Amino acid sequence: MGTVFDAAKKEETTSALSIEKPKVVFVLGGPGSGKGTQCANIVEHFGYTHLSAGDLLRAEIKSGSENGTMIQNMISEGKIVPSEVTIKLLEKAIVEIDNDKFLIDGFPRNEENRAAFELVTGIVPEFVLFFDCSEEEMERRLLSRNQGRVDDNIDTIRKRFKVFVESSLAVIEYYNSKGKVKKIDAAKPVGEVFEAVKAIFAPVSDKVAA
Repeated sequence: MGTVFDAAKKEETTSALSIEKPKVVFVLGGPGSGKGTQCANIVEHFGYTHLSAGDLLRAEIKSGSENGTMIQNMISEGKIVPSEVTIKLLEKAIVEIDNDKFLIDGFPRNEENRAAFELVTGIVPEFVLFFDCSEEEMERRLLSRNQGRVDDNIDTIRKRFKVFVESSLAVIEYYNSKGKVKKIDAAKPVGEVFEAVKAIFAPVSDKVAA
């Protein structure tokens, strides 16, 4: 189920990031919680590179590769893509981009993703930024936005909520037990949400700006 890595593969994947580990922040929140908007703000103000697991998977699908076809089929069936596939795409992006600070958005999706990411990359996140928002508010936002996304219909939205609650909350609970979760009230207006986000990132960046 995507948890077994042979020794050679493990050695190959860990070597790329073993010399200098970047600073990674996981960004989690339900669909419609405003993660994407706030990630764009963090990139602009604090110099992080935003990596969306979903965007990387969609780009791989668009490339027409064999890997992309497999990803497309899994997503169409409502399945979660195997950990090693997503981790490989994330790792490739981290290695190729000239930055040492990354926001990883929408990953890990479940406990197995989390354990595999730490095992393969050797990276433990600095913290997890969790955008906490009620299902009612997220549903209202998703139905009102007009981005032409085929997955923004009521049945699919509720299915996505269910997957998030059943899978991702276990990841949040795990990191919370390590004191690594920074929870944001994402139901507030965008500007207020970013003020809360800035309070988390500013102390780190003040040293750079000084």
